[in-house]
Amino acid sequence: MNNMAKQPENIDRGLNQLKSDLKTGAFSKAYAFYGEERYLLDYYLAALKKALVSGPMEDFNFRRLNSENFSLDALRDAVSAPAMMAEYVLVQVEDYDLTGQNAETSAALAEIFSDLPEGCCVVFVYDTVAYKRTSKHEALAAAIRKNIFEVKFAKRTGKELSDWIARHFRKLGKTITPDLCQYLVFRTGGMMTVLASEIEKIAAYSAADAIVRADIDAVTDPALSAAVFDVIDALAENNSGVALTKLRELFQMDEEPIALLAALGSHFRKVHTAKVLLGCGKGADALMELIGTKSEYYAGKLLSQARRVSEEFCRHAVEACYRADCGMKRSFDDGEAILETLILDLAQEVRK
Repeated sequence: MNNMAKQPENIDRGLNQLKSDLKTGAFSKAYAFYGEERYLLDYYLAALKKALVSGPMEDFNFRRLNSENFSLDALRDAVSAPAMMAEYVLVQVEDYDLTGQNAETSAALAEIFSDLPEGCCVVFVYDTVAYKRTSKHEALAAAIRKNIFEVKFAKRTGKELSDWIARHFRKLGKTITPDLCQYLVFRTGGMMTVLASEIEKIAAYSAADAIVRADIDAVTDPALSAAVFDVIDALAENNSGVALTKLRELFQMDEEPIALLAALGSHFRKVHTAKVLLGCGKGADALMELIGTKSEYYAGKLLSQARRVSEEFCRHAVEACYRADCGMKRSFDDGEAILETLILDLAQEVRK
């Protein structure tokens, strides 16, 4: 049994070790599952549960603690209970802030983690509460470092995500090109839970064996970042009518005007950055590093937009977004009207 917890050196080390644990059957006594890719977290949580407690006695050997029933006594009872007609007891603890407790509770937790019995596996699952490994109580921090194996489920990108998308389409009898996989990631925001649902919709909609871009556009609701691209594309094409239509579609997504303005402002700053880099003879790699993205497709889209507008327009757009933000925060004017005025102002700047 893998008793000594290890700290990940990179975002996938913990996941790779978990995969090995599932393959070999040598499990840590405690795990912390966290990260933004909930699809992967749920998948491997189910795999861990299946490996440890599936069978006729599952209800006796699986305990689930959350905000409604968690207490130190409940945790102690759960980890100390013997397995019934099985090798393991699995204790799932949801959204418990390990490091935000008082000194007495922290000392008790440190004691529990330092003395987990054989045949017990505890998995702390984080969704709405952030996972933290450090504590002002050193005994607890040391117990976490030593005894809890961390598995971060990071957002997937690039070829790995494209291959996953293609596999899911193949299971549904469809094929899709790598370029369209990246387009689908761009349109949806790239979270696997969303993608899984959209893949089923697209496959059901498409009448052909091969997925085409029109299939994706017909049935997917664009993520906010992708919808903002549509607005800016229309402006770059000097089509204010389409830009306003795309903006009003954003209104229908029930996003707050201030959030839409923030997205527009952030986007224009990235386009401006791309424009400056192009002027310096630099491309996607430099842009990806500066804006903190791993998506070459996304960087390429930004560079494409930057080539279609002037640097003067970029500066004007950033300044106009700032003025709109001030106006939206200082007045009782309709936020949607302020955004429409912003788009018309930018359309006029494009025509210059």
